[in-house]
Amino acid sequence: MKRFVNSWTGIFIVFILLYLLKGLLPMAFLTEVVIFSIYAMGCSFLIGRLGLTSFGQPAFLAFGAYGAGIYLYYFGTNSYVAILVGVLASLVINMIVGTFLVRLNSSYFTLCNQAFCVVTFFIFQKALVKWTFGDNGLLLISRMDPTPVIDLTSSKGIYLFSFIVAILVWLFFNYLMKKSVFGATCLCVKDNEEKLRFLGYKTFNIKWLAFVIANTVAGLAGAIYTVYFCMVNANIASVSSASEAVAISMLGGAGTLFGPLVGSFLFIGLKDIVSQFISHWEVLVGFLLIIVMLAGEKGIVGSLETYLEKRKARKKPVATGVV
Repeated sequence: MKRFVNSWTGIFIVFILLYLLKGLLPMAFLTEVVIFSIYAMGCSFLIGRLGLTSFGQPAFLAFGAYGAGIYLYYFGTNSYVAILVGVLASLVINMIVGTFLVRLNSSYFTLCNQAFCVVTFFIFQKALVKWTFGDNGLLLISRMDPTPVIDLTSSKGIYLFSFIVAILVWLFFNYLMKKSVFGATCLCVKDNEEKLRFLGYKTFNIKWLAFVIANTVAGLAGAIYTVYFCMVNANIASVSSASEAVAISMLGGAGTLFGPLVGSFLFIGLKDIVSQFISHWEVLVGFLLIIVMLAGEKGIVGSLETYLEKRKARKKPVATGVV
C-alpha cells in the first residue's frame, strides 16, 4: 500500500478520481480544494521534512498573488504570463527572505515567519496602497483575455489547469521526498543537523533551498488564486489566516504526499458546509485536529498508512523452517 501511495501511478489515480468528482461536487469547491492543497504542500514539506513550522505562509501566498495581480492590472492581459510573473516574484522574495529566516531554528523561525506575515500585510494594505488599493484590492475580471489551449478565463479552464499544475507539483514532491538525495538530507537536518554538519554538509544551503522551493510553490498557488478569483486584496496576507496552512498540513499528515490534499478537502468542506450553521466553524476544525493528533501525531494519511501496514504485516504468512 505504501509503495502504491508513493508511486507516480498512485498520484495519477488519486487525481483522476478527484477530477471525476466534478459530477458529484461543485466545480468551484474542487478548484478551491486543489489550489489550497498546492498552497499547503510547501508548508507540509517544511514541517514534515525539516521540522520547521511556518506561520508566515499567507505572506508567501500573497507575493505570488500580487505578482500576478499587478501584472494583469498594469501591464498585460495574458493569464499564463501573470502566473509566471507571480511565481518569479515569489521566487525572488523567498531567496532574499530565506537567507535570513533559515538561520533561525524552532520557535524563533515560527515567530519570525509570523512577524514577516504581519509586515507583508501592512505593506500591501498601507505602504503600497497607491498601487494595491489596500482592502479594496485589484479587480481583474475585465483585464484578462482568453488564453489558448486552456482558457483560464472560464471556470472549466481554470479547473483543468489547476489539476494539471497540482499533478506536476505532486510528481515533483514525490521525487523530492522519495527519490532524491536532497530529500534524504532534509530529513537528516530534522533528525540531527549537527551530525549532518559534522559529515561535511552545508545545512544552511539545504534549509535555504528547501525554504525557497516550499514557499515558491505557495506563491504558485497564490498566482493561480488571483487568476481564479479575478481579484486580489490585502486580506490574502492576513495574520488571521496564518494557521490555515499549518492546520491543513497537520490534519492531513505533515510530510506525507497526500496529506495536504486530504487536509484541504476537509478544511474547505467544513468551511463551506459547517459555516452555514455555525459562525465559528474553526472550532470544529480545532477539535478534529486535536483528535487526529492524539490518535498518532501523523495526521489522517500518516495514521492510515501505519494502520494498513500493520494489517498487511499480520496477514503475511510466517516462514517456518524444517529441522
